[in-house]
Amino acid sequence: MATEQMFCFQCEQVAKCEACTGSAGVCGKPADVADAQDALTGAMIALARTAREAGVKNDRICDLIVDGLFTCMTNVNFDGQAVTALKDAVRAETGAVAAAAGNEPVSDYDVDQIWGDDEDIRSLKSLVLFGLRGTAAYAYHARVLGYRDATVDEFFADALAQLAEPGSVDALLPLALKVGEVNLGCMRLLDEANTGTYGTPEPTTVAMEVQPGPFIVISGHDLHDLKLLLEQTEGTGVSVYTHGEMLPAHAYPELKKYPQLKGNFGTAWQNQKKEFDGVPAAFLFTTNCLMPPKESYADNVFTTEVVAFPGCTHIGPDKDFGPVIQKALELGGYDEPHTIPGINGGTTMTTGFAQGTVLSVADTVVDAVKSGAIKHFFLVAGCDGARPGRNYYTDFVKATPDDTVVLTLACGKYRFNDLDLGEIGGLPRLMDMGQCNDAYSAIQVAVALARAFDCSVNDLPLSMVLSWYEQKAVCILLTLLYLGIQNIKLGPTLPAFVSPGVLDVLVENYGIGPITTPEADLAELLGE
Repeated sequence: MATEQMFCFQCEQVAKCEACTGSAGVCGKPADVADAQDALTGAMIALARTAREAGVKNDRICDLIVDGLFTCMTNVNFDGQAVTALKDAVRAETGAVAAAAGNEPVSDYDVDQIWGDDEDIRSLKSLVLFGLRGTAAYAYHARVLGYRDATVDEFFADALAQLAEPGSVDALLPLALKVGEVNLGCMRLLDEANTGTYGTPEPTTVAMEVQPGPFIVISGHDLHDLKLLLEQTEGTGVSVYTHGEMLPAHAYPELKKYPQLKGNFGTAWQNQKKEFDGVPAAFLFTTNCLMPPKESYADNVFTTEVVAFPGCTHIGPDKDFGPVIQKALELGGYDEPHTIPGINGGTTMTTGFAQGTVLSVADTVVDAVKSGAIKHFFLVAGCDGARPGRNYYTDFVKATPDDTVVLTLACGKYRFNDLDLGEIGGLPRLMDMGQCNDAYSAIQVAVALARAFDCSVNDLPLSMVLSWYEQKAVCILLTLLYLGIQNIKLGPTLPAFVSPGVLDVLVENYGIGPITTPEADLAELLGE
């Protein structure tokens, strides 16, 4: 690895479907930031091992590890100084834990040992590490709302410590599935945090038209930041529009009650450079996915939480969004209504079909299946991205028969969420269940249907066709595998970090496979 300027293969768009190894990644992350993130990861592993040797478990250790894992996710933090500062804080805690126990601190782990390991060991350790990064994001969002789970918290350090051990396929595969199990609990925790704080999501139609006047576009997943922004924009004349994964916020009663929350701006994350260019608005990024901003709007970009980009104003822990509001007022917004249509030309989208809504009409759904009105369910969900071939998901959904229902979540839905697929028995054929973490809702609906039909989830007329891009998709996939879900279709490409040997295990045990063409996959899934 010494001859390479960087090594990163954690996301779907890696160079040549192998790895990013040059001076910058395809995501725009410079090599020095990639190296800083590896150093941070090595420091976190050292903290985890030091804490294990000392028999210490506490919130401070967990919080540093969660923050560090989240920081290393794709499209989160491009600021090498910020990453290094967090590494220094981790090292300081390692020293303090060791000193309190009368021990010597464990040295930082060299993550190159993972990247240069036997390909199957590297593959499984990468699955664990990247899955932990995704789960950490969910734990972070729950934590800011005051929700924690000791089992989840303690697992981060335990799993990281195991990455420093030689490892074997027999030991690491169960650890990867354990990540899936813990992630299920973490998604449950976040669901409780979001619904307990903001209410149960309700079906809500969201406009894609920006009204005249100053406005802020808020992107990411953090509903807490959105709530604070809505509180601070009251009476200012500044409107707020969601972007990307923030769209489902419109369905929460305690958020939708704010009249200045007007609608949704644009489509999925990978289109931001085109959609933000020349827009007279302020942009606030609360989580991924931030892309390196174009010069035309870089001065209007603000970051918060663990998100950072050099030169962009960062809003600190005090959460004073005054600079964001002031920038929006200075820019003034549009003089006339301005519509940014969906990928298919639609001008509205509907969200809010989380488990509370779907399970409230479970009897109707069950009756529709028994009568033959609903023949099949598809979960077409996951991340969007820039790689060619993702139009597969648009074409797949368009081709689904009229007697089928499409459930969706996460930002991959922007490929088709502006389509009108009609209804079945008064229920929309296309139901947006929410953000990526709302995979928990999809799982609960599947479990409830299986219970109603006295069968396993795998015996339901349900097929999962998933798209992936970053590490939250990895932890969700591990959760589905932990639950024993079979025959998942995954695309647009398979993860570069999954070795042929590990893929063989996944295919043999779970029937996981790549997408092919919409027509062929539909025929296979419908048994035609």
